[in-house]
Amino acid sequence: MANREDVLALIRAAYAARDGGDTDSVVSAFHPEGAFTLMGNKSALELTGTKQGHATLREAFRQFTEGFGFEGREILAELVDGDRVAVHSRVTVRYNPTGKAVGTEILDLFRFQDGKIVELIEFADTAQIKAMVS
Repeated sequence: MANREDVLALIRAAYAARDGGDTDSVVSAFHPEGAFTLMGNKSALELTGTKQGHATLREAFRQFTEGFGFEGREILAELVDGDRVAVHSRVTVRYNPTGKAVGTEILDLFRFQDGKIVELIEFADTAQIKAMVS
């Protein structure tokens, strides 16, 4: 069973790294076999789907960070149940090539193993994001 404060501290550090564009620090929060899944329709947003393993995650998060900035993250709720954590947050997403920004809410479902993120499933409004890039 994961320690509540330890997993929340790791999540907050990973969010701060993501918001600051620090891809290596985001990836270091993941277990070597860790997976990230952005839920959504691939035809709506190419970045949806599952990426697994540090090398693949590093490239995926580099693409995310180059394309989209996250600003002003506000954590609305954190629920911890053993090795699983759910985080509901509000954030401004900025499409870096155009500077267009939109406020949205995100739900992240984490699973931990050996003190690292082994699975992260993210639910975001991919249709809203697609509209930004169109």
